[in-house]
Amino acid sequence: MTDPIRLSKCLAEQLGCSRREAELYNEGGWVKVDGKVIEAPFFKVGSQQIELLPGATATEVPPVTLLLHKPAGQPTATDPADAQRQLSSSGHWAGDGARIAPRARHLARQTALLPLEPDVSGLVLFSQQREVIRKLADPRGKLEQEYVVEVAGEPEEGGLALLAKGIGHRGKILPKAKASWQSETRLRIVVHAPHPGDLRQLCEAIGLQMLSCKRIRIGRLSMAKLPVGEWRFLGEHERF
Repeated sequence: MTDPIRLSKCLAEQLGCSRREAELYNEGGWVKVDGKVIEAPFFKVGSQQIELLPGATATEVPPVTLLLHKPAGQPTATDPADAQRQLSSSGHWAGDGARIAPRARHLARQTALLPLEPDVSGLVLFSQQREVIRKLADPRGKLEQEYVVEVAGEPEEGGLALLAKGIGHRGKILPKAKASWQSETRLRIVVHAPHPGDLRQLCEAIGLQMLSCKRIRIGRLSMAKLPVGEWRFLGEHERF
């Protein structure tokens, strides 16, 4: 009997390749241990059967950006370890049109961008792509965000026009917002780079109570049919 060793080391010895190449085979989902795909190079093996799948290539899994439909009542995971749990492999949307096979590597070291407050649901972005992180973190590139807000109460006359001009509330100047009625109790609000609490205060400033709030768009990127609690890949041709 021999002590278990790392899968990447065992695979490198079996194939006569470098340890790094073996790790890339693992991360790419090309390696089976006793018939099960194992993507973790540090997985310990002993006498199990190790198989390299046909067509295997030792190439890095490219960084990706993910779109999550965050449920209300759940904070946005800003720590990479928490983000990996929030973006579980079981949460990948079956209707995702991207031609990408989900890998464990896609969920690691994700940076949360434009996080939502716990009581707000809707579109949240996570990215491993430096250019996306830079773009969304740049204060000069304040992307337009669209929300659907359920409200109660009687609005101040001309209140929606006031929101478009900019309005103060509780000693704070709120961002200008374009608002329109979707129904008797539902507002569509478009605003640039709101801070936490801004949507609630925009409603309060014109006599309304915010009951619920959902972000449905960031820039040109729409949440569309993405189900609650599930995520998808940013498409190759999608732009912010």
